Amino acid sequence: MHSAVFLIEFGAVVLALGLLGRFAARVRFSPIPLYLLAGLVFGHGGIVPLGGSEQFIEIGAEIGVVLLLLMLGLEYTAGDLVGHLRTHAPAGLVDFVLNALPGAAAALLLGWGPVAAVVLAGVTWVSSSGVIAKVLGDLGRIGNRETPAILSVLVLEDLAMAVYLPILTTLLAGAGWAAGGLTLAIALGAVGVVLVAAVRYGRHISRFISSDDPEKLLLVVLGLTLLVSGFAQELQVSAAVGAFLVGIALSGEVAENTHHLLMPLRDLFAAVFFVFFGLSTDPATIPPVLLPALVLALLTALTKIGTGYWAAKRAGIGERGRWRAGGALVARGEFSIVIAGLAVAAGVEPALGPLATAYVLLLVVFGPVAARFTEPAAMWLTGRRAQRRGAPSLPVAGAEPEPVPVPD
Repeated sequence: MHSAVFLIEFGAVVLALGLLGRFAARVRFSPIPLYLLAGLVFGHGGIVPLGGSEQFIEIGAEIGVVLLLLMLGLEYTAGDLVGHLRTHAPAGLVDFVLNALPGAAAALLLGWGPVAAVVLAGVTWVSSSGVIAKVLGDLGRIGNRETPAILSVLVLEDLAMAVYLPILTTLLAGAGWAAGGLTLAIALGAVGVVLVAAVRYGRHISRFISSDDPEKLLLVVLGLTLLVSGFAQELQVSAAVGAFLVGIALSGEVAENTHHLLMPLRDLFAAVFFVFFGLSTDPATIPPVLLPALVLALLTALTKIGTGYWAAKRAGIGERGRWRAGGALVARGEFSIVIAGLAVAAGVEPALGPLATAYVLLLVVFGPVAARFTEPAAMWLTGRRAQRRGAPSLPVAGAEPEPVPVPD
């Protein structure tokens, strides 16, 4: 009977996710807020609370985090990461100061303490690579001159997570200074070793794992990722970091084939992860934190726009491209939920989960809107100011006549 209940419940959840995903694709919108809302519906205090399948969904959510980070690592080579770090480090620093500090300050003002401040700093800091990539594609901006500046900020955020997550995991575990320092040293050492090994021996590693049989390649990569993630979790380094490092270590044809094979699995378990985060949030706890979430969302939307504008200006992009870059970076999503999920599991602050849910829902919805309308709105305001001063105004248009193709 229990297995029948499990199959019915889990089947209903997966079917609902599939229908929501199809609806989101039809309206050209990110499915993340719909998955979060589905979790609120199926969770405790929701309309149709689950019982028999919740434990399996929790395990699936952990696998979803691992696959999200593995696929993220597969997007980059170690050489790409090192090159971005050397070239675009100032943009990463500006991004951290403008977007992490408001989250930390908000947690302290709410009286949640330093650990919650570190958590909320991460939630407000990191943009959603998945949502932004989709928006850029939908708006036809993949080849725009400002797009490399946008991607450089996203890459630096992803690389920073390899350092941030071990720090966060150590703080959540409540380890002392000695144990925490040792854990952080292990994490940083692992990141350094993997980057060096991937730069020097990436071809040999990929050749060893490579297989012409998709089934064997999938089993080896997935098994290796789960194994490394498990050991990383045991060392309090974070399973997500372990998966990210495995992805970085793979390159070339192996990375491309693995990406193709794992994408459906990633999408399935990532959707389960978002649902589980919603399951762990009681809908009744969201209204009390809605106003702080709204204020924080508005503030960090502006700081992200400022980040993109500065990064694009530093790259020599024109005025319109700077505003487009800023608007594109507003969306938050998967990483913010991963960070908040770690804190919720550790029981840091009861209101942190609802606040993060409301915050991500607001910005994952507003992000595509900001990407589309930040530049026209900024040009309109510039034109109004110019008219008041009696100077000729710039024509307001939806796109800037800059060269579109970007050389590889």
